[in-house]
Amino acid sequence: MLKTKKSCVVSDSTITSKFGHRPPPTYSTKFQSLSQLKTLFSGTDGYKSRTFSSGKYNWRLVIYPKGNEKDNGTGFISMYVELDSKSISSSTVLAYLTFFVYNKKENKYFTIQDDEGKQFNALRSVHGFPQVLPLDTFNDPKNGYVFDGDQCEFGVDVTVPLTNWEVVSFTQKFSNPKLHWTHKNFSKLKEHCYVSNKLLVGGRNWVLKLYPKGQNTTCSGWVSLFLYMADGETMETGEEVYMQCAMRILDPFGCDHLTKKFNQSLSNTKRSWGWDKFVSLAHLEKTYLDKQGTLKIEVEFEVVSIVTTKYSEDLQHHT
Repeated sequence: MLKTKKSCVVSDSTITSKFGHRPPPTYSTKFQSLSQLKTLFSGTDGYKSRTFSSGKYNWRLVIYPKGNEKDNGTGFISMYVELDSKSISSSTVLAYLTFFVYNKKENKYFTIQDDEGKQFNALRSVHGFPQVLPLDTFNDPKNGYVFDGDQCEFGVDVTVPLTNWEVVSFTQKFSNPKLHWTHKNFSKLKEHCYVSNKLLVGGRNWVLKLYPKGQNTTCSGWVSLFLYMADGETMETGEEVYMQCAMRILDPFGCDHLTKKFNQSLSNTKRSWGWDKFVSLAHLEKTYLDKQGTLKIEVEFEVVSIVTTKYSEDLQHHT
């Protein structure tokens, strides 16, 4: 393993450096002439790369081949990342930075990183390290950082975490988890569709829809039954409601209820779930109507989970 005569000054325990085989995953730049680079960019000026993209933002890699004198970088290679202010869509952008310097002798990359993320904003658009490698170590071709005459290579990994994430909340205990619905003289129902009263569960109103002779012509010999999000109920963009429910047609003479369960996610574009063939008309009339022809239906809410999407600008307080 390569040893340096002069180590970087690291005052923060979150900063680590090591050698590794992994190349820069975000951006790298190779210079054909280190001497020319030093001539063009002195200690007060840094080389700025072309813009590159990471996490929907534009960045530049900034390299001081003689050290950034204004940032206590004299005698070291200094490396930074600059956020293009035109690409800032929020007040603050969080990014994790790892800088790379290629060593051909080791055929590895020297890397230095801060395990803590850096906050980029309009007031501070540049973060990095003024003391990456000592110049006497870097400039000596015997150490492998300068190779094939006068070439050298630098790189960076810019990771912008949590473009979005899900927040999931579960509710399993409800003050009123069941919606009961009774239809007298079921065989005399003439409407195509019947809608129940509303039931408030999980912060939203729900209704049952009953189609006594089937929802459409393909299920005309069946009873169709669906649970719907009530009219007027809306969800935020990216929000879903996961539901575990039991829908039943009650046995009027005992406890042999016809029960069907479902686990489904509902959203603004998918507002209902149920069965177009819940039970055949023949079986229902034979088994589930009392002597007065009354049909009793219920839905029981067992679990309601609200799934919302949060975006990176909403998550800065978690860092």
